[in-house]
Amino acid sequence: MILDDVKDYFGDMPPKRGRRGVSDVDEDDDDYRRKRDRNNEAVKKSRFKSKQKTQETFTRVSNLKAENQVLEDRVKTLTKELQFLKELFLAHASNTQNSKFDGIDLQKLLEDIPDEKK
Repeated sequence: MILDDVKDYFGDMPPKRGRRGVSDVDEDDDDYRRKRDRNNEAVKKSRFKSKQKTQETFTRVSNLKAENQVLEDRVKTLTKELQFLKELFLAHASNTQNSKFDGIDLQKLLEDIPDEKK
């Protein structure tokens, strides 16, 4: 039989072991049980902390994305405003009438406007 051939080749097979191998510790031992219970609690605590940290990171990422979107919108608005003011300045500096600015009171725009954010 094939099994006999394998035994002849390898000798007697070692006894099957569990996932962690043969243990010299009696599982009913109180000391062993206490260690297992402490380890189980430590594992639960570690996994909870890991999940909590992941959730905090996810929340922070979401907040930063929202803040980034607001800042990108502000940059777009300020860029458009800057472009408009450049064109207005160039039109005023060249003293030519630009149809784009017809109907705009340049003197009123050029007056000092108090900053509302101060």
